[in-house]
Amino acid sequence: MKVSIIGGGGRVGSDAAYALQLGGMMDEIALVDMNEDMAAGEALDLRHGAALTANTTFSSGGYEVVDGSDCVVITAGLRRKPDESRLQLVNRNVALFRDILSKIKDVKLANGAIIMVVSNPVDILTQLAVEADIVPMMSVLGLGTVLDTCRFRSLLADHFKVGARDVHALILGEHGDSMVPIWSSATVAGVKMSSLPGYTTEAAEEVFAMTRKSGAEVIRLKGGAGRAVGVSIKEVVEAIALDKDAMLPVSAYQTGRLGISDVCLSLPTVVGRAGVLGILEPDVDYLESEGLYKSAASLKEVYGQIDPA
Repeated sequence: MKVSIIGGGGRVGSDAAYALQLGGMMDEIALVDMNEDMAAGEALDLRHGAALTANTTFSSGGYEVVDGSDCVVITAGLRRKPDESRLQLVNRNVALFRDILSKIKDVKLANGAIIMVVSNPVDILTQLAVEADIVPMMSVLGLGTVLDTCRFRSLLADHFKVGARDVHALILGEHGDSMVPIWSSATVAGVKMSSLPGYTTEAAEEVFAMTRKSGAEVIRLKGGAGRAVGVSIKEVVEAIALDKDAMLPVSAYQTGRLGISDVCLSLPTVVGRAGVLGILEPDVDYLESEGLYKSAASLKEVYGQIDPA
């Protein structure tokens, strides 16, 4: 499988490329970036590690290197400021994103190619990618709340002193301020989270509050997120490459689950080689349902404020 990363010279794009290299499942990884020297340097650095990782080939350059891609991952974008919500990025990033989409449209992608959006605000930009009509609607998805869910599970594991991979808890809705934790189905190795020693509603909500501000905190401390985003991208790309039918909270265009339509956000989604294979309607409680409706409404409001093309 050939994966191209637009923004591959940046922190997120290069961390994604490195995570995919370590996964050993990709035949080729192409890096495209406005800073062509940076992309070339990242490709060279990755190539130097091939003998100890996998037989992945690396290339860099302009959009010509995207030709033949099975999956195009878009990570390019303006960096979020520590005190800025992801939705405030929208009008700063839309023009850049539209330019990227126009260039991808001129590329000859592989049959059945997938477009995966990582740039923020990811739900808004995913909808723009759907409406660009480069590939079928179900072949477009965004990273959505995969990263938030990963952070959430990791922080819950730290707090309750359990194995992170045993924690099964979802964040759905917007990848941003209106994200919704789904406590009603949260478990640890099949045991309801609420039965854990030391569990209280207050403790749980404190962990969620930490999760919601995690991105801003990483930006404050080191200038930008990268590692956890990279492994989250790897999780989705490998689900596509291996046709895993993996259940992931990616952002996809909604057509009626939970009564939510005409917006991109995250619900439990089956992901495989064709992209979005199905969207499930989760069994959520009243407060969670209301939170998801509000998340959808917030995204629709912002989408309506986008400058016309």
